Amino acid sequence: MQEVHNFKTYLLVEKKYSNNTIDAYQRDLEKFFAFLPKEPKEVVEEDIHAYLKYLKESGMNERSISRSISCLKSFYKFLLIDKVVSTSPLENIEIPKLRKSLPHTLTEEEVIALLDMPLVDNFSYRNKAMLEVLYATGLRVSELVSLTLQDIDLENAALRTMGKGSKERIVPLGEYALRYLTIYLEEYRSTFIKKDYNNYLFLNNHGKKMTRQGFFKMLKARAREAGIKEELSPHTLRHSFATHLLNHGADLRSIQELLGHSDIATTQIYTHVSNEHLKENYKKFHPHGE
Repeated sequence: MQEVHNFKTYLLVEKKYSNNTIDAYQRDLEKFFAFLPKEPKEVVEEDIHAYLKYLKESGMNERSISRSISCLKSFYKFLLIDKVVSTSPLENIEIPKLRKSLPHTLTEEEVIALLDMPLVDNFSYRNKAMLEVLYATGLRVSELVSLTLQDIDLENAALRTMGKGSKERIVPLGEYALRYLTIYLEEYRSTFIKKDYNNYLFLNNHGKKMTRQGFFKMLKARAREAGIKEELSPHTLRHSFATHLLNHGADLRSIQELLGHSDIATTQIYTHVSNEHLKENYKKFHPHGE
């Protein structure tokens, strides 16, 4: 559909959204127009209500439904700007306010267990370097796997990454991350290189860029080995990075810069996590805490 194609170009060029976000918008729009095979200008408010009813009855959770509404609102806002439609069928449709759930984090002891892995071959040294870098920097997994050799400055113990909206930021590397990244680069990265050379920092067993899925699979396997039973994702380490910094006295503005949040309100969720941690410790250790 031409309108969807034009919308994707608008999100990429003008809004500078990431490819992952654009792909998610496209999936939402494809699902909507599969349910409602109409031209965008033929859609009316009743169609939107029918679609939302369908999503609820199909078991979609509130967060996903909210994202679908947001996507459709953005799409029709674009069509208004482009003069494809004169009114939006979502003008009277409100995005439901969702209760913000606290991000799941690991304790410092769990992180130590996760990172304390046996180093026996090139794969284990690569995995160790990736985990140390992720916890030391709070990178998103997409940022981690997109790092190139030019993004790493071992001499100054820092790396450069491109975050959401193509915003560049410089993030320091801690002692452990620097040590194991250096070992990986000097001794093991070359063992992953196949016939076709590429410039990505972390390579898979085919000599290509490590994928998000590949990293997630490795992380889950390592968590099982470390005896961590609850579900975790690469973002869990990002949340843990921020929460542990806050627990040890880092200021919120610095954490915002390190995470690459454009709005400090996004970073403030970690103050709630830290407060919950304080409450748990109070109940656990104060004689009259219970």
